[in-house]
Amino acid sequence: MVHIGNDWDEVLGNEFEKEYYQQLRRFLIEEYKTQTVYPDMYDIFNALKFTPYGEVKAVIIGQDPYHQPGQAHGLCFSVKKPVPAPPSLVNIYKELEADLGFPVPGHGCLESWAKNGVLLLNTSLTVRRGQPNSHKGKGWEILTDRIIEVLNEREEPMVFILWGNNAKAKEKLITNNHHLILKGAHPSPLGAHKGFWGGKYFSRTNAFLQQFGQEPVDWRIPE
Repeated sequence: MVHIGNDWDEVLGNEFEKEYYQQLRRFLIEEYKTQTVYPDMYDIFNALKFTPYGEVKAVIIGQDPYHQPGQAHGLCFSVKKPVPAPPSLVNIYKELEADLGFPVPGHGCLESWAKNGVLLLNTSLTVRRGQPNSHKGKGWEILTDRIIEVLNEREEPMVFILWGNNAKAKEKLITNNHHLILKGAHPSPLGAHKGFWGGKYFSRTNAFLQQFGQEPVDWRIPE
């Protein structure tokens, strides 16, 4: 059974014992045996492992993992060092630099954000090599919706950053008005010009957190 190793185990309770997850598990066992699947099976739950429930300050919602070798490692928009940032992340870095003046790092690994309270959650947590959305509709969305729901239930305010239509579709799950929702276009080169630039997502997140006496996120990314 899934063991995260922090307070998510208690918060999610018996979620991993439910029939939908058991079906998903059977599907994944077969997929990992017969296909090339990303991320590595030991990295699937890294978003939850790196960012305990009680420490979440902000949530960034992605779609599904990168589907090329050596990239996905369980955090949305992030790739393993020393892999360079993919195009969407390049644009996120540019917006970060414009917003807070932080220099663009030479890699695409966002582990430092995850360890600083930013839950980097994909809607689907696995994918076949070279086949985006190939694990869509297999059960992951039920689990990740539940994760958003239990975050919404938390009394301590946090920020939900929704980039693009897939992420914005989750807004209906965020009903507590003491959380902040920041929305923008998807940062991909195809969509960024439709309303991603200039959103100041990072400084606005920290201003909101500080307003409620919380530590701001350290958005700087070490080399």
